[in-house]
Amino acid sequence: MQDSLIIADRAYQSRLLVGTGKYVDLEQTREAIEASGAQIVTVAIRRTNIGQNPDEPNLLDVIPPSKYTILPNTAGCYTAEDAVRTCRLARELLDGHDLVKLEVLGDAKTLYPDVPATLEAAQTLIKDGFKVMVYTSDDPIICKRLEDMGCVAVMPLAAPIGSGLGIQNKYNILTIVENAGVPILVDAGVGTASDAAIAMELGCDGVLMNTAIAEARQPVLMASAMRKAIEAGREAYRAGRMPRRRYASASSPAEGLPF
Repeated sequence: MQDSLIIADRAYQSRLLVGTGKYVDLEQTREAIEASGAQIVTVAIRRTNIGQNPDEPNLLDVIPPSKYTILPNTAGCYTAEDAVRTCRLARELLDGHDLVKLEVLGDAKTLYPDVPATLEAAQTLIKDGFKVMVYTSDDPIICKRLEDMGCVAVMPLAAPIGSGLGIQNKYNILTIVENAGVPILVDAGVGTASDAAIAMELGCDGVLMNTAIAEARQPVLMASAMRKAIEAGREAYRAGRMPRRRYASASSPAEGLPF
């Protein structure tokens, strides 16, 4: 059955979004992204060459916009002004591309989002015509506020960026999902395939990850594992899990038998 992820009126078959950092070289980047099956690939504009440095290797040579939706992000920005400026630069470099991932960080140690600055930057970008996918805390009130402002997707963290700790507050994520009218994607903190599956079983529309794949001992193999985990978790969510019970329930019940 058709079960597409819809972001900014565009349908995607893959619910796994991936980043491009921390790989040993561009070839490994290409192989891992292909193995992941991802259709949306996020790129840190402040840290990656996508044409602004003509004499350096261009990431777009291995993830061409003709094959992938490029999602510029504002990683490394600590003020609303820097984030807005970075998105505008990305729009120039990508010939008017307006889908961006906004993140405004609070400090270099935790990489937690600066929520007031995120709200400020989101408001400016939306007024400027951008379609904003926004990284934020797992606060249900803030997530709803960002949706109401006009963000096309809200991306609460599961745990700190690059930590690999998995989903630390399932109930917050569940509350966010239950009250959302736009796609909710877990962003940050996934460490292995089971973390991705849990996010999908909670009803998230997708998962964005980078470190969990790039820092695995075999990144390409982990990318393949994450692809399967996303698919399995989504199918389990749609199927509807059995109820939890305190006591046993026989797999072959005797009720109704003639003896």
